[in-house]
Amino acid sequence: MGLFSKKSKNTSASTSTLKITVTNDGAEYTFLLDGRLDTMTSPDLETKINEVGDKATKLIFDLDKLEYISSAGLRVLLGAAQAMEDKGEMIVRNLSQTVRDVFELTEFNLLFTIE
Repeated sequence: MGLFSKKSKNTSASTSTLKITVTNDGAEYTFLLDGRLDTMTSPDLETKINEVGDKATKLIFDLDKLEYISSAGLRVLLGAAQAMEDKGEMIVRNLSQTVRDVFELTEFNLLFTIE
């Protein structure tokens, strides 16, 4: 098979999934992310954050089950942090080593409160 040969019809496109569970205790909202936060799924998280709107004084992002984060996912978290600057606080917690490596490589670990 050459470099430019057609791919087999059995090749399936990779799918990206993210499960977002939102809980709240008064004005404290926790977003539990499970899966991949990337170009395909980051708009879903952004929508969920926007639904919380002005009701939140504290946002917590629990990344314990997050397998992967791309620059699009980082952008959504940065937008949330900027939105919270005058309203309260934002915390990122339970980073897997893979996600922590991305945060450190991009120096996003310096931008957020990480627990």
